[in-house]
Amino acid sequence: MELHGIGALVTGASDGLGAALARRLVRAGAKVVLVARGAERLEAVAAGLRAEGLQAHALPGDVGDKQAVYRLAGAAAALVGPIDLLVHNASTLGPLPMPLLLDTACEDLQAVLETNLVGPFRLTKAFAGSMALRGRGLVVHVSSDAAVAGYPRWGAYGVSKAALDHLGRVWAAELADSGVRVLTVDPGEMRTRMHADALPDADPSTLADPADVAARLVAIVTHADRWPSGTRLEVAAAARELGA
Repeated sequence: MELHGIGALVTGASDGLGAALARRLVRAGAKVVLVARGAERLEAVAAGLRAEGLQAHALPGDVGDKQAVYRLAGAAAALVGPIDLLVHNASTLGPLPMPLLLDTACEDLQAVLETNLVGPFRLTKAFAGSMALRGRGLVVHVSSDAAVAGYPRWGAYGVSKAALDHLGRVWAAELADSGVRVLTVDPGEMRTRMHADALPDADPSTLADPADVAARLVAIVTHADRWPSGTRLEVAAAARELGA
């Protein structure tokens, strides 16, 4: 995918991988809309990029809120034109410290699913039709190894990511031959606020820098047609395959 001049939307863009990825995309020439709930931190990321003379737009909003999703979609298109790259990065762990499934309230599970699964579903619905009409577009789901391995206390998050993985496969099957492609990526463990919230005793030196992961992810997006739509990739392995 040629990034220069395209419209892109990245959720969860106020911190961590989302912010790092937004910076990489903007510096590659994309017109990026940054979405997250924290308006102040989000605007700080976008303002830093605008100070470099680059085009970045902060659009505060909660992807877990049904009404907000359609407002976000309309505002994003108004800001940068057609969205050709949609990155679902926003996630929530749920209550902290993370409880066992037996101790997880139904309402807490529902809230995690709204952000991590239903939000991406709604946002893809909002853009995929116009992508298909144009005959181009890439949807990226940011997943986790918790989607494929069962870890104690990661139940709500892991279930949401496993479902997100399969959502990507179904979108790929239904959008086959439309020009719209879907990839799911596992970025691995990173030095992020979310990781610290989940595992406060983890050694930061063993964790990847989100900026490095973002660079690899941009390489994957640039060469997205190398893999069949619906593929699930581990970012580090895919980047090695590309020599990135």
